[in-house]
Amino acid sequence: MTGTDTLVPLLKKLRLSGLLDTLELRVRQATDDRLGFTDFLCRVLSDEVERRDGQKLAQRLRRAAFPSHKSLEDFDWRFNPQLPKEKLLELGNCCFVARREVVLLIGPAGVGKSHLAQALGQRACRAGFSVLYSDAQALFAALRAARGDGSYARLLHKYATCELLILDDLGLRPLGAEESGDLYELVRRRYEQGALILTSNRAVPEWGALFGDALLASAALDRLLHHAHVVVLDGPSYRTQRSTDSRVKRRTTDPSGPAGNG
Repeated sequence: MTGTDTLVPLLKKLRLSGLLDTLELRVRQATDDRLGFTDFLCRVLSDEVERRDGQKLAQRLRRAAFPSHKSLEDFDWRFNPQLPKEKLLELGNCCFVARREVVLLIGPAGVGKSHLAQALGQRACRAGFSVLYSDAQALFAALRAARGDGSYARLLHKYATCELLILDDLGLRPLGAEESGDLYELVRRRYEQGALILTSNRAVPEWGALFGDALLASAALDRLLHHAHVVVLDGPSYRTQRSTDSRVKRRTTDPSGPAGNG
């Protein structure tokens, strides 16, 4: 029986069997580099910490339910120099999550609101925060269905208690009475208790009309704007520009098509 064979049951009992993935490599390094016992142990335990941190991050990202991987690093800032890049990168440090503040990303379709919201959410996951992402209409539909099967209170609690909630595309259409109530309840419960990112193509002064109830709108907006970072995004649509560039490229490279302007 080898020394490793003896270690296996001990590591399993201590829930440290992940150490076996790199143990052989670390033993060789310890021999080659003539490491002392303390340095060797530090390297082995650092591997385990890194492995566990990676597992926890993967779990946070999975629970956040992002529709795709987006990051600040892969955002194309060049297509629209008007975007407040410095402010958005500052938000990427996730201090607003720790301070339980609100970020409102406001602007027309195609300027990158959803990408940036998800990118900030993924930064928050990497910083150790619990995050939930949802399209606004999907969230309201889920809460509506939960009323029918008796799980409403549990689902609302889930959305209200994560450290960062991201609601994407709020305001594509006016809210119904139940939806207005649900949004107000989420805002009320999360006020100074959890961070929130909202994206919308409606300017903030237009939000009151979404609720269909002036009193409810006033109470919700008062809480939303109290600790809010309002980031207005303007400029061309990235999707439209990419589509146009693609068509131009096809015309100029297709020998059977019309010649491009010289």
